[in-house]
Amino acid sequence: MVLAPYLVEVFQNPIFSVVAIVSAFGIGIFQGIILGKAILLRFPRLQNHVKTVSVSLFFLFLANAILSVPRFASTEKIDISSIFQANNPGEITSLIFLVFGLNVGFLAVLAISVTVMTFVLMKFAPIHGATKIFVLFFSLLILLLTGLSRFTDLTPSTFEVFLYFLYHIGITIGILAGSIRKLKSRKIDWG
Repeated sequence: MVLAPYLVEVFQNPIFSVVAIVSAFGIGIFQGIILGKAILLRFPRLQNHVKTVSVSLFFLFLANAILSVPRFASTEKIDISSIFQANNPGEITSLIFLVFGLNVGFLAVLAISVTVMTFVLMKFAPIHGATKIFVLFFSLLILLLTGLSRFTDLTPSTFEVFLYFLYHIGITIGILAGSIRKLKSRKIDWG
C-alpha cells in the first residue's frame, strides 16, 4: 500500500502529476534558499569564503539527497513490538541502530547527520515568521512520511519516492543559491 493511497488516482492525471513534481521541487528550492541564507547569517565568518562554503554545502546536501532516497524507499519495516521485547543489551543496541538507520553504514550516518544539522540550524538560525513556519512544516511533514514508511505497512510508490528525491534535490540547489552571495541583512523574514 502506498503512503497516500487516496492520491494514487489523482496522480494518474498528467496535470496533477506535473503540479506535484513542480511543487515538490519548488518547495525544496525555497526551503534550501532559506537554509542557505540562514547558514551565512548564523555564521558570518563563512561569508569570507562564500564560494567554498556554498559548493561544500551543495555536495553535502547532494550526498544527503542521494543517500536518503534508499532509506525512504526501503521495504524493511521496523516492528514496534520488538522494541519492547528486547531482552539483552545486544538486541537493544541492534534495535536502536535499526530505528535510526545506523545499521547500513557510514553513508547512512552521514545522511542522518545532515538531517539533524538542518533541524539544529533551524533552531539557531535567524529565521522568523512565516518562513520559519514554512521550513518547519515541510521538514516535519517529510519526517512524518519517512516514519510512516518505516513503522507501518505503507510503502511509498515509485512516484512518491520520485517526489521525495525532487524535494531533496530542490533543497540542494536552493542551498547553493541561498549561500552563493554575501548577505547584508541580519534576519530572514519573508512573511
